[in-house]
Parts: sequence; structure tokens; C-alpha cells
Amino acid sequence: MSLTCSICQEVPESPCVSQVSGHVFERRLIEKYIQENGTDPMNGEPLTVEQLVDIKVPPSAKPRPPSATSIPAILKALQDEWDAVMLHSFTLRQQLQTARQELSQTMYQHDAACRVIARLTKEVTAAREALATLKPQTTQQPMGSAAATPQHPPPTPEHAAGDAQQATAAVAAAAALEEPSGMSDAVTGRLEQKAKELTAQRKQRGKSAPEGLCSVELVSAYRQLASHIGLHSASNPGILCLDAFLANPARVVTGGNDKTAAVFNTDAQQLVCVLHGHTKKVTSVAYHPYEEDLVFTGGQDSLVLVWDPRTAALRAHEDAVTALSVHPTGDFLLSGSRDGTWAFADIRAGRLLVRVADPAGQQPLTCAQLHPDGMIAATGTQDAQVKMWDLREQKFLTNFEQHTAPLTALAFSENGYYLATAAEDSTVRLWDLRKLKNFKVLQLGGSESGQPSGPASSHARALAFDHSGTYLAAGGGDIRLYHTKQFNELCMLDNHTAAVTGLRFGTNARSIVSCSLDRSLKVFGCGSD
Repeated sequence: MSLTCSICQEVPESPCVSQVSGHVFERRLIEKYIQENGTDPMNGEPLTVEQLVDIKVPPSAKPRPPSATSIPAILKALQDEWDAVMLHSFTLRQQLQTARQELSQTMYQHDAACRVIARLTKEVTAAREALATLKPQTTQQPMGSAAATPQHPPPTPEHAAGDAQQATAAVAAAAALEEPSGMSDAVTGRLEQKAKELTAQRKQRGKSAPEGLCSVELVSAYRQLASHIGLHSASNPGILCLDAFLANPARVVTGGNDKTAAVFNTDAQQLVCVLHGHTKKVTSVAYHPYEEDLVFTGGQDSLVLVWDPRTAALRAHEDAVTALSVHPTGDFLLSGSRDGTWAFADIRAGRLLVRVADPAGQQPLTCAQLHPDGMIAATGTQDAQVKMWDLREQKFLTNFEQHTAPLTALAFSENGYYLATAAEDSTVRLWDLRKLKNFKVLQLGGSESGQPSGPASSHARALAFDHSGTYLAAGGGDIRLYHTKQFNELCMLDNHTAAVTGLRFGTNARSIVSCSLDRSLKVFGCGSD
């Protein structure tokens, strides 16, 4: 049974029935009729849209038009439909191919851009490091300064490559821990003879200050004269140690976190050379007192490297080297290590003479230095003790136990009577070696009890007496200068932005050179008189 509309006499798509007449209508047509007339078209009585009731019937297919009732007409309709589908499919395939080509081109351009960016980033980093390294060489000497002493030209890439190859070969040759050969009578005789000469020279100098020594007033007026930041790599910043050439303190050597050591001339503001050879951080450096082309470096790789025209390596320790000190004869080298031993080596013969461990227990050594006469050595340990050793007999002499935290630095005065020690308890203690007594305590920071307190940079990491023994410098969070007569503070220099790790006085204490974890090497002084 099918319903037909009373108006159009066709099967309605949305059938509805009138409550007034009961006839079936196409909703679209009856709503338009009601809107125009307001009555039922069958009996003329009033009718509203609300009085129409929808009829729920199953969907039915509309009858085909007469033109589609024959087989040829149906085949033509199907052919037209197929053609349309094929044309649409062809258009979609064309659009897909175009989209694939555009996507491939875009991905290729993106990949090329990433490669270019990576290459440029690498070149910029290398250029910055090269610029930082070359910058001190291009800095001109200030007007009115003294003429710089003749210096060796900066190393060429070929020389640098040769030095690196020599260092690599030396390191490979020192792969095994060297066995000590012992202290011969000839070595002992040389040490004793040099000690007698130095003692006699010290007595002749007497207690008077050397001529030309910088006055207390000028030291109190110290200010920054120069700052250099291009000695070590910027990618792994931080200078860990410093030493100066005795005959020309303007020539210094530094060791850094970047596994290299650098020789720099502060007067000429010139980087002399960069020493590559260590595989870990360079933690200690020493300059030969008489030969400006001979330096020593020690690193966390447990190696001691001797740098001269022929690089040599000495493996005297099993752990990081923490201290180096050249004997006054210039022929021997003392080294201390975190393996708890100190070693004494003949640098001319290239052999280890003795390696000594503390019989009371092997505490890591954090610092070590030879006495100016060269017959005793001092070591600082991780357990807050300062120990004195007889170099000739390799025997323990005495220890100082007043510190309450690990030792960080120690320094002998040139007069041979005083020893300065610094520790993480934020104190610097002065010892009289004649009485074996602590006679002065300098408080740098922390609590009054001497216990560690506040930032790590509050304790001293570097100590240095000037060559006359008149002034003492302590470097940590800042640099403080003291007069050794009463050990009163003369001035404080806070130009570094990180902990100070090395200090050395210039000739007659007219300047002082410092290095820091902020990657800078700074020169302080009183300027022109």
C-alpha cells in the first residue's frame, strides 16, 4: 500500500495527515498552502501547521522517470556514471602525485637546511674558540709600558701537531706505573750542597727588604691592570692552576679544565703556546726556576708531563696529580697525588727516585710544596693535616692538626721560617717552623669556630708569598693581600666572578697574577709610580 498526496497525486517524501479532513498531504506543499490560505484544501475548514500529524512509513524508492525505464537508457546512465567516476579518480591521482612531489621537495629542503645549520653552528663554535685563543696575541701593548722581552713566536699548526704527537707518544710510553730507583748518595749530596748555598745566601741578605720592593702603600692601592680570557677553551671553562717563571714572572703557565696548559706572557699580552697531552683536567703546573722553555704539568690522568723541546711523561702515581714543586737545583721535581703518595723524580735523567706513602694511612694529598732550601717537603691531606717530610731520608717529621677541614693550599715563605696553609674551614694558618707552632689565624669566611660555612668559594684555594717574604696573598672568593709583619690585611680584590685557583707575585711585588674558574687570567698592580 502506498500513500499519495491529495494535492499533487504523487508519493510524498514526508507524508502527514490533516486532523480536520483526514487526507494525506506532502508536508512541504500543505505547509505552503496553510501559510497562504489558512484552511484545509479539501473541505475549506480552518487548519494550522500544529494540526498536521507526521506519518511513519518505510522509505520507498521514487519511481524512475520514463526516460530511465528502457535498457538502452539504463546503460547510457551507467556509462555516464562510470565516465564521471573515472574522470574524478584521474583528477585525484594527479592531485596525489603533485602533493607527493611537493612533500618530497619540502623534506629535501628541510634536511638540507638542518645540515647547513649544523655545519654553521660547528664552524661558529670553532671560530669563537679560535678567536678567544688568538685575541691575546692581537692585543697591543699599552702606551708607556716597559718593552717586552724577546719571546718565541706563536707555534704554527705544524709545530702544534708535532707537539701533540710527541705528547701522545710520551703518554703511551708511560702507561705503566714507574718503579722508583732510590735516592743515591750523589743525589743526596747535590741536595745538601744546594741547601747550604741557599742558607748562606739568606744570611747574607739579612732581614732588610730588597731594594725596589713595592711599598705597603702601593700594595694597598692595587687595582686591575689587565684581564685575559682567551687562554683556554670556552666550551669547558675554568683555569685550575698557575705558576710563574722566577726570572721573569710576567711569563706564566696555566692549567685548565679543557685538558690543556697554556704559556702566556703578560707583559707582551701574547699567548706563547698551548700544550696538548693530558687526557683529563690539568690540576697542577710548575715553571722551571731557571729555564723559561721548561714547564711541568700534572693532571687527573695521574701523569706528570715534562714540556721542553722533547716532551716526556712520568707515571709516578695511580690517581690524579694534585701538586708539583721544582727543587731549587732545577734538576728534581716533587709531585703529590690523590693516591696518598708523594714522589721525587730526576727530571734530567727522566726517572723516578722515590715514592713515599704515609705509614699512618694513605689519605689523599690535596697540596704539596718543597721548602726553599729543598731539604724538607710539606703535604696537605684530605683529613685536614699538614705533614712535614725529610726529603733526604724520606721520613715523616711532624704534622700540624689545627685545621678542621681538607687542606686546599700551602706556601713556604722565602725566609724559610714560615709556612702558610689554607683549608676548607675558611681559615689561613701561619706556622713558625722553628717552634713548630701556629702563631696566626686569618679568618676568610665561615663561622668563628673554624667549621665550614657559607659558599665553597669563601675558603682559600691558592696561597703565595712574594719572593722577599714581605707579602702574602690568599685567593678564594676574592684575593686578599697581607703584610707579613703583623699579617694585617692591606687590600681585597674582588674582580673575579668565580673562585680564584692560582696566584703569583711579580718582581718586587709590583704586580700579582691570578687565575680563576671564570676562565680569566688577571693582572693586578699599582700601575705606574
